[in-house]
Amino acid sequence: MRTLFLLIAISSLGWAQDKIIFDTDCAYFNDDGAALVMLLQQPERVEVLGVTVVPGNLWPLEGAEDMFHIMDMMKRPSIPLFLGARAPLIHTKAMVEKENIEWGPVKYMGAFRTDPPAPKKTTQRRASGKNAVEFLADTLSKYPEPVTILALGPMTNLAIALRMHPEIETKIKRIVFMGGGVHVPNEEDGRAAEFNFWFDPEAARVVLRSAIPEKIMFGLDICYRAPIDQAHYQQIADVKTPVTQMFRQDLGKRFEKNPDAKTYVWDCLAAAYLLDPSFVTKRETAYLDVDTTFGKNYGAVIPLDKTIAPDATPVDVTLDLDFAKFFALYKSLLTKAP
Repeated sequence: MRTLFLLIAISSLGWAQDKIIFDTDCAYFNDDGAALVMLLQQPERVEVLGVTVVPGNLWPLEGAEDMFHIMDMMKRPSIPLFLGARAPLIHTKAMVEKENIEWGPVKYMGAFRTDPPAPKKTTQRRASGKNAVEFLADTLSKYPEPVTILALGPMTNLAIALRMHPEIETKIKRIVFMGGGVHVPNEEDGRAAEFNFWFDPEAARVVLRSAIPEKIMFGLDICYRAPIDQAHYQQIADVKTPVTQMFRQDLGKRFEKNPDAKTYVWDCLAAAYLLDPSFVTKRETAYLDVDTTFGKNYGAVIPLDKTIAPDATPVDVTLDLDFAKFFALYKSLLTKAP
């Protein structure tokens, strides 16, 4: 009954449940895992139709285990998970090694730091037999309602789907993604590109040049405006739930070693936007492209030459936020018992 009243109240406010595909490069918890928790805590606002895994922070077989663990913890084992591409379109470990020598250091390599491992299973769950690209294409083509793509890693899966099934391009309701940077460089090592775009620049280019009706970007510009310090960390870590236990395990050591440390919530901003977009306070619209020339700017965001991509739609670039408003939502969802 309580759920029924809540749904009626939400409907009266004009909110509709968003159907999404959660495309992720995974991580133990921060930030992909935390983003998934946030969405699963508000099923009245968001329905996760499936999780699609892409290489980025981890290789897919490895990262899928973390997603399974989170879905089990959240008591949502029925959400299907699909493995997608096993590598970026062009970028390779050998290229990264050259980048490190020529234009480095590359301080965060993500999955490139190791060869794809044989994963150690921690759950009894298995990925669907259908691959992520097939799932994306089938869902976007056949689902009776428009579907949002929440892209939290490199865009390899979506780029392949757009190339194999170009008819889905305009059937996507919108893509909300974490990646890129328009006005700021990567603080981690000073390179021009943000990690997700750097890991697979060619895939990001395919998506930015596409005719997807709405593209909403959470890049470095806004992410660097949302740091988590020890005081913020402690507000969540002091609460005792299975979710906050993972939060402590993932972030606790950095604050124990350095009380002045800070970290960022990255993907959680994009997830929060699906729940309450009003925390975004500044944005701009631009036609964007990606530098795919192998060099020091590989993966950087550049202006789009519309003459070579006349059907491309503009990008809504988020730039600033009401951090207190965002953090209140973030904290409430991560400290709520599953």
